[in-house]
Amino acid sequence: MIRLVVFDMAGTTIDEDNMVYKCVQKALTNHGFLVDLEDVLLIAAGKEKRQAIVDMCTFLTGHKPEDTLVDGIYVSFFSLLEEAYDIMQLRVFDDFLPLKNFLRRNQIIIVFNTGYTEDVARKILLKAGITEGKDIDLLVTADMVSNGRPAPDMILFALEKFQIKPAACLKIGDSVVDILEGKNAKIAYSIGITTGAQKEAELMTAGPDKVIHHLRELIPLIEDVNKSL
Repeated sequence: MIRLVVFDMAGTTIDEDNMVYKCVQKALTNHGFLVDLEDVLLIAAGKEKRQAIVDMCTFLTGHKPEDTLVDGIYVSFFSLLEEAYDIMQLRVFDDFLPLKNFLRRNQIIIVFNTGYTEDVARKILLKAGITEGKDIDLLVTADMVSNGRPAPDMILFALEKFQIKPAACLKIGDSVVDILEGKNAKIAYSIGITTGAQKEAELMTAGPDKVIHHLRELIPLIEDVNKSL
């Protein structure tokens, strides 16, 4: 039985038009790297953002970058992101409200997790009109745990807090590392969604239990799982 659902934020529940990855691309460009957005989406999607920059630099140069370079790109990225999010209208995808209502009716715990820092994530939730304790039960961010995705730390943090076993948990996200995070946590279902960073073919490389195209598709899936038990 599914008792807890972990949602990725940007691209999965929050519609922000891949702005975070556009900011990664621009920050890299500002430091002399030529990179396509498609490569950023492929390499950086879903990761803790400093690690995403390290991985992008390694991808572009063939070797791990110096910390000073990473620091400079990260500062640039963070500044660009704050400017973008101050201007942007952030909102949850339309499908999230009926899904949230379904989960509430069935007493299923709602957790958001993200590769953002807690400070950035809370600003995004505020702009998107999401309140912890009302709309969701818990926010878990990359800086609240020891290891970012694809390590399972954020999911395990949520499971421990609510005393839920992995077999009663479902994770959904728009990137390969979201799917791998779920698999590494050994949860019941690790599901990809095509509303954000990566396409179905890319998501399938991680071996998800399912790939969906709209959040509302989770409702019959969870109903079928819970009715069969």
